[in-house]
Amino acid sequence: MTLTTKRAAASSLAAGLLLTLAACSTPAATPSSSASASASASADAGPCGGVKVIVDSGALDQAAADTSACVEAASPILASDVLGKADVKIEGTAKYPTSFACRVNGVPAADFDIKHKGGTIREACDDKNTISYWALWVKPANGDWAYAQEGLDSLKLNPGESIELLYTVDGEPAAPAA
Repeated sequence: MTLTTKRAAASSLAAGLLLTLAACSTPAATPSSSASASASASADAGPCGGVKVIVDSGALDQAAADTSACVEAASPILASDVLGKADVKIEGTAKYPTSFACRVNGVPAADFDIKHKGGTIREACDDKNTISYWALWVKPANGDWAYAQEGLDSLKLNPGESIELLYTVDGEPAAPAA
């Protein structure tokens, strides 16, 4: 065995030992769901270097829709793409299937009674409901919430900005919480 062959064999043996030791010291790759949920919640509470996504069922008070996430973004990105990366499921309206949100994460369901000042209504996603809707809000990195002036399929967001889908009934809530 030549000196070069001995060195190559020793290097291979050392690399194998290093990988084995690293595997022994690395924590399990799949934490329990409660651990990952709390880690995700604490990550969502801090600053977001990408685009912060918030879904708030507001007046509906349906937690199934509510979520908060940080989506990585190094350059401007369409709101629809941000929501997709945040695993927020959007169903559009009949007239504007990709611009507006009729249902977010299945909320409100077609058979759900939405209570409002004049009684109840059900969301048919037919563009006729003017009493309740998912309002789209944008917040610049160091600014205040503003009602979006474009739809999901044309609104571009920059890193550091936040986007919120807030369900509004009879104009309440009027804007996202600070």
